[in-house]
Amino acid sequence: MLVEAAHAKLNLSLAVTGRRADGFHELVSLVASISLADHLALHLGQPLGLSCDDPSLLVDGTNLVLKAAEVYLRRRPGATVGRFHLTKKIPQGAGLGGGSSDAAAALRLLDRASAEPLGLSELECLAAEVGSDCPYFVRSQAAIMRGRGERLEMLPAPARAALVGRRAILIKPPFGIPTPEAYGLLARQGAYQEAAAAEAKLAGWLARPAGDPSQLGNDLEAPVFAKHVALPVALRHAGLSFRMTGSGSACFAFVSEGFEPAGLRSALVAAWGPGLWLADVVISG
Repeated sequence: MLVEAAHAKLNLSLAVTGRRADGFHELVSLVASISLADHLALHLGQPLGLSCDDPSLLVDGTNLVLKAAEVYLRRRPGATVGRFHLTKKIPQGAGLGGGSSDAAAALRLLDRASAEPLGLSELECLAAEVGSDCPYFVRSQAAIMRGRGERLEMLPAPARAALVGRRAILIKPPFGIPTPEAYGLLARQGAYQEAAAAEAKLAGWLARPAGDPSQLGNDLEAPVFAKHVALPVALRHAGLSFRMTGSGSACFAFVSEGFEPAGLRSALVAAWGPGLWLADVVISG
């Protein structure tokens, strides 16, 4: 049996600069992985399949783990396969990239099982066939994502060092937000950011990476908050500067080492009910 951790990510910033002819959107996004992770096991010598400890997760051909396996097998017919088992920790519909990270973990597992591994660079190319942000999760190292998410620029060492170890509180209401919905809301507004402006703001942070990168903003946040008012109404009373990650509905705020989340949890349970999800994480890469 082989096992890989599939880490969640935070979009520390997300600028949407326009819509492409293929229907995807052009992005400039600062992304980092966090300590929260699913775990994917590959049981070798068994027929290709997938099981999961979360009964609500679909384990049919629409699951990105099996899609990743199909993509790998097209590139390497006859590759060693097996049965995947997924242990879920990352909530669905949160904007944390759980499904994409699971798919990237599947590619890494199949490559580890191969007598002639393709290597990470080739896996990134395969991951782009699975989903827009899948290439990032092959290495799960802090990066700038461009294009529809498939063009990656690893952060310089000083910027990465400034991020790793930062503590954040993650929260999610009892509902998720489908990615197409969030981008559709922005598209109807046509409120795209100029690419040059987005790059300039990001360059400013890279020059002084000790600052809070979440202040660069998330262009999906305003249209999502305008529709799902339970998010901003509750967060106004949370006492922290929360920003949405990805297409939501999860939000994050950086906190100090001495921060105690009990009061925050109580306030959000009062607003959202017992379906609140909260996690205490650090940036891991």
